Amino acid sequence: MSRIGNYFRDTASEMKHVKWPTQKQAFVYTALVIGICAIAAVFLGVFDFVFTQVLNTVVG
Repeated sequence: MSRIGNYFRDTASEMKHVKWPTQKQAFVYTALVIGICAIAAVFLGVFDFVFTQVLNTVVG
């Protein structure tokens, strides 16, 4: 039981050293992640469409 207590005590101690982002930083970072995901989705969608068209041309 002592090991679990030490774990939580150490975890609480480490959490005091964490530098949390401000609300504005969290919003900007979230928007950045969503934007990058959207760009990646569009890129992969276009690549898939082009690849499918080329494959259909070659096969059919």
